[in-house]
Amino acid sequence: MRIAPMIAAAALLLASTAAWAGPKTVTPLDAGWQVRIDPADATAARAHPKAARWLKATVPGSVQQDLIAARIAPDPFKGTNEAAIQWAGLTDWQYRLVLDVTPAMLARDHLDLVFDGLDTFATVSVNGQPLLSADNAHRRWRGDAKPLLKPGRNEVTVRVASPIKRLQPMVLAEKNPLPGEYDSAFGDEPKGKQTSPYIRKPKYHYGWDWGPRLVAIGVWRPVRLEAWDDARIEAFRVDQQALNDAEARLSATFDIVADAQATTEVRATVTGPTGAPVTATRTVTLVPGVNVVTVPLTVTDPQRWQPVGYGAQPMYRVDAALGQDDSASRRIGLRTVEIIRDGGAFGFRVNGTPIFAKGANLIPFDSFPARVTPASMRPLLQGARDANMNMLRIWGGGYYLDDAFYDMADAMGLMIWQDFMFGGSVTPPDAAYRENVRIEAEEQVARLSSHPSIVLWAGGNEILSGWENWSDRKAFKKAVGPDEQERIGANMAVLFDRVLRAAVTAKAPQTPYWANSPSTDYDGPADTDAAGDRHFWDVWSGSKPIERYLDSCPRFMSEYGFQSMPDLSTIRDFAGKGALAAESPVMKAHQKFLAGEGNARLQLYLDARLRPAKDFADMVYLTQVNQAQAIELAALHHRACRPVTMGSLYWQLNDVWPAISWASIDYSGRWKLLNYAARRFFAPQAIVAENVNRVTRVSLISDLTTPTPARWRITVRDMAGATLSTRDEAATLAPLAATLVATLDDAALFGTAAPDASYAVAELLVGDKAVSRAIVERAPPKDMAYPAPGLSARWKDREVTITAKALARAVMLDFGDVAAQPSDDGFDLLPGESITVTVASAASPATLAKSLTLRTLAR
Repeated sequence: MRIAPMIAAAALLLASTAAWAGPKTVTPLDAGWQVRIDPADATAARAHPKAARWLKATVPGSVQQDLIAARIAPDPFKGTNEAAIQWAGLTDWQYRLVLDVTPAMLARDHLDLVFDGLDTFATVSVNGQPLLSADNAHRRWRGDAKPLLKPGRNEVTVRVASPIKRLQPMVLAEKNPLPGEYDSAFGDEPKGKQTSPYIRKPKYHYGWDWGPRLVAIGVWRPVRLEAWDDARIEAFRVDQQALNDAEARLSATFDIVADAQATTEVRATVTGPTGAPVTATRTVTLVPGVNVVTVPLTVTDPQRWQPVGYGAQPMYRVDAALGQDDSASRRIGLRTVEIIRDGGAFGFRVNGTPIFAKGANLIPFDSFPARVTPASMRPLLQGARDANMNMLRIWGGGYYLDDAFYDMADAMGLMIWQDFMFGGSVTPPDAAYRENVRIEAEEQVARLSSHPSIVLWAGGNEILSGWENWSDRKAFKKAVGPDEQERIGANMAVLFDRVLRAAVTAKAPQTPYWANSPSTDYDGPADTDAAGDRHFWDVWSGSKPIERYLDSCPRFMSEYGFQSMPDLSTIRDFAGKGALAAESPVMKAHQKFLAGEGNARLQLYLDARLRPAKDFADMVYLTQVNQAQAIELAALHHRACRPVTMGSLYWQLNDVWPAISWASIDYSGRWKLLNYAARRFFAPQAIVAENVNRVTRVSLISDLTTPTPARWRITVRDMAGATLSTRDEAATLAPLAATLVATLDDAALFGTAAPDASYAVAELLVGDKAVSRAIVERAPPKDMAYPAPGLSARWKDREVTITAKALARAVMLDFGDVAAQPSDDGFDLLPGESITVTVASAASPATLAKSLTLRTLAR
């Protein structure tokens, strides 16, 4: 086999430096890989003979991606194909790569093969000799291959075992296996006997209530060959020791691996936004093994990184050098972060400013992480920022994202709540598991520590609250008895209160740690309104009315959600042509809540709140309206509860595949009505008008840091458009606050107007502009006597002006099967009101005009 061009280039470089110690060189190994069923898995090889032959492999990638590319397995995202690819996760696989190695390459002291991610149980061999074994998909794996290499042709082999096959004998032998997350729908694991709790692998691969079961296997992160001689930089980070208006004191920390005792120079240079560099050097004596070396740096007149809405996002670059042997670079931002904890409170203070967190939970971008690119991530982050979000929570059942994601969050000013990767299962109580996690945590925290956008590291998702509160955990604790219960609980406490906390303290001391979500950081019961953060699922999962969101003021709502269908064009992408129905096999296959029965929950809420659907497309619209209105009700209530409540993060921003789910942006990147609504209810200044028990409470909200003169107005109208009453008052928006300005009972506000035939319009005006508006109704939309809205559409190229003759509630621009994204959608129009919307689409203006249907809540 011919040598890859990148390998050849490296050989020439190495040849020129072979006579003396040279700098580290890095050669990517991303081409020339092949994959097949491991011949030792004879049963699978017989069942799938095409996959038993060597296939082209994409690295980074997964076996499933290669099978789809080779047309051996169907695309699981289409139709009902998910079942047809399950065998891949139950099979053992073998990768190979051929390397041509020159004598000059072998003259280097070290030739390390570095795997940034192996998923998950993998053994790496070189020329048939073992190099390393891996058992954690979240870790980097390195082995010095030089002793195993020879001049000429060499073969690197990676055997990857099915995680289910590897672990299942142990799990089945357990009388009481550890409680996990979601049971398989495909019969490969018995109910209640899951292998996922025992492995360090992305948990969502085993299936979730918004995503498929695709147990990915493969070389899922980049691979490279590193050639070095005397010493190399294993890790480099920059810690912020102190920050004030006069200076920032930094510590550049090198983890240096050395072969022998030697004296060398380490250098760190920080370059600020103005371009003026500051350099510091140290002469150090290295000893064999790992050496931790710090270089202090001082930046005068520091510029602080601020969350979006609170200032700019200046960044600094720190370049590091280890003599002539190695170099590294980091981009950093300067900021302070504190957790507000007074009296049970939970919130964030950034650079001394208490900030109400507005945002959503982020799940993985795709079932196959290797095909996620910066270009595919950017629209989702931009969509969050454009919707006036300032925080995203990276949920703990996925994987640690690439640096490119955090670079974008840094630049956009989006605060990141970063979970460690624990999805909800009870963790194994053995020391080896904790040690594996310790290495993972220290490696990942060190890698990401320089990103100012990360304002919190949390131990994981729902492990502690589940252990305290969930019925299956209570049954498990009863079954295993008090001694084993104590052993497992104590070991979880060691993991989440000590091991992970220590990793953050050591590797990112400028960033707080929180034991779990939800939790009180071991300061009382988890998942209550009284203290810490909360996950609230009485609405949706518990089938309670959406008005339950108004029952209390939690300290910080880090999860709550409501489902809807995606855009109709997205549905067509996975369901194909032909008739569509909510209970059809394909629609149930892409609805993972209640194992495919979740569309009945959609209908339950439609029946409770909205009018009957006219057809399937209208049902898509109505589910999106219900979702947007439910989350709007909750988010505005949370904001009105400030300062008791200091955060509202709904579930969820995105989808991992095309699905019916809680996402506000679907898998194809198309905004649902919720994301448009978020832009309104997360606006920096907002009016909240809640009608509860025949009383309307009006609150004014401002996220600005200075007082703002304003006016608020509430106008009562009948369905014919006549004004029944108006109240108009001046106000000053208090900075960083929610202010209750009126409490109006129905008799005072609406008089004798019938509830189904009248409504109120609450507006917040700053200057002459209405910056926020809310519609107050005393009956659910299904009982309102909405008039025919008399909508008209006037097109000019890709702009369309929508005009209403009468009240038009929740106007949606529906383009059917045509993929299109309007600049605004899901808005209300008052009688005689118009709005001009720009439509982004690959379709022509004529096609857009022809395909447009205007939908409202009118019958």
